[in-house]
Amino acid sequence: MLVLGIESSCDETAAAVVEDGRRILSDVVATQIPFHAAYQGVVPEIASRKHSEWIHGVVSRALSEAGLGPAGLDGIAVTARPGLVGSLLVGLSFAKGMAYALDKPLIGVNHILAHLYAPQLVSPIPYPFLGLLVSGGHSIICKALDVAEIEILGTTIDDAAGEAFDKVSKYYGFGYPGGAYIDRLAQEGDETAFRFPKPNLYKGEKGGHRYDVSYSGLKTAAIHQLEQYRRPGAEASPANIAASFQKAACDILLDRLFKAVEDTGLKTIVAGGGVAANSYLRRVLGGRQDLTVHFPPLKLCGDNGAMIAGLGGRLLERGERSGFDLNASARVPLYRKLGQQGS
Repeated sequence: MLVLGIESSCDETAAAVVEDGRRILSDVVATQIPFHAAYQGVVPEIASRKHSEWIHGVVSRALSEAGLGPAGLDGIAVTARPGLVGSLLVGLSFAKGMAYALDKPLIGVNHILAHLYAPQLVSPIPYPFLGLLVSGGHSIICKALDVAEIEILGTTIDDAAGEAFDKVSKYYGFGYPGGAYIDRLAQEGDETAFRFPKPNLYKGEKGGHRYDVSYSGLKTAAIHQLEQYRRPGAEASPANIAASFQKAACDILLDRLFKAVEDTGLKTIVAGGGVAANSYLRRVLGGRQDLTVHFPPLKLCGDNGAMIAGLGGRLLERGERSGFDLNASARVPLYRKLGQQGS
């Protein structure tokens, strides 16, 4: 089955063709980073306008690189949720138009589930497993039960991990997007120079929050209370700040994730999302010899069409279809069980 995947949930216009849910025939991503860098964050109006300008060319290139004409497709998958509504609507409208004109089946894809599917494009991973989804908009620890169903164990109660990276990077003028610049700076720094605080949300069984994370306190400490956490004799250099912040931010996630490993007994972990490209996270998590850890290739950590086409292909194979009344949704309610339709 040859499926075109279209992704436009945030600031990448992406399209890809994937065969049988696994084999990537093409993967085209047009990034808008230069247009948002001046604002140190994504401007929704700019994002939706760029998607409108680029989507035809990106889809055409994806088909061309796959050696296909539109008629050769067996289905069209598109991100329907969550994301910026204006951006989502561009991709969704384009996908609907193609599906209608070509008389091909359409499937709307949940962006969260697609990120967790990305490593499956490299090799099959049996279910269930623990999923770690970390990006600019999401920090989720979950139990993946199927390609289209996860059980939420923990999430952020304030900023997402990638959002915290962006805000700290913006304050210090490191660069945008913050995650990539902080990771690069951290390679030259001392990660023990600053001992930043890590929140303890878990207050016993009645208090809940055993797997939830918070970044507001860490962000405040790094931005406004830096000197309180400096190790004696350590230099407050950009590299040391970046390395210490990166370690603290990732350790918050890893602490909760390892609790989930202990409690569930699951020894397979699948990571996804932009922060899954972080070198410290990959090094520490990958160093656990008692766990089987799957990361996407770096190219598939950020938003891309391949993960949409891959997951969409699996859903189409199962006979699932979306109607032309499918609408975009900015958010997905984080119920304890999250399915393909977000509930």
